[in-house]
Amino acid sequence: MSKAILYDSTLCIGCKACEGACAERWGLPYDDKIAAEEKISAHKLTAIETHGDKYSRRLCMNCERPACASVCPVGAIQKTALGPVVYDADKCMGCRYCMQACPFQVPSYEWDKLLPRMRKCDMCYERQSQGKVTACAEACPVGATKCGDRDELIAEARQRLAAKPTEYYQKIYGLKEVGGTSVFFLSAAPFEKIGLRTGVPQEALPETTWRVLEMLPDVVSTGTVLLGGIWWITNRRSEVEKAEGKRK
Repeated sequence: MSKAILYDSTLCIGCKACEGACAERWGLPYDDKIAAEEKISAHKLTAIETHGDKYSRRLCMNCERPACASVCPVGAIQKTALGPVVYDADKCMGCRYCMQACPFQVPSYEWDKLLPRMRKCDMCYERQSQGKVTACAEACPVGATKCGDRDELIAEARQRLAAKPTEYYQKIYGLKEVGGTSVFFLSAAPFEKIGLRTGVPQEALPETTWRVLEMLPDVVSTGTVLLGGIWWITNRRSEVEKAEGKRK
């Protein structure tokens, strides 16, 4: 059964325990300066945002039909049956199409690295593959972030809305956005009030992409792949030469 994350903004106390746990899981630095950054980046894959007296979280939505995976020409990004959208740096050619395709502006690039990678949350795929919950859910002291089976979390979110109709904005964010995601949000205020992008399509973006591509001549697609391959080989050779020169 597919996994998901449910984040309830009404329960969040802004302690940022999820940020620290995420950094530890990825082996990333985390100090007071980084904690103060209310945005995701290549060194911070989830972030707590402050919106007046309310909190919200930013992280990869791990879409059901991810646009990032649909535009990746080398299959470096894949949607797993378990739910997470995973990334293989060894396959990545550095085209950064995923960054442009993501409707939530999530993928981040290591611009300061000699051999850069794209970085994003993958819902702790390795942990979940072993039957564990995500690091952020495990660290949350108040249950604002919960990890579990996708269908069960949707049912729980609906139960919360029904049980406290005056305390919740009566919608589940992520249920229909871009065809559905693996991360859901509940809030006391309209979602745009806590920084969520509400103008995204309700349809899965890859479906729109393929309808456009079907109208293009095959030669355009073939030429794009060939040029992309030439660029990658040339650029990769340059990166390797720089890396080797630095080690000498």
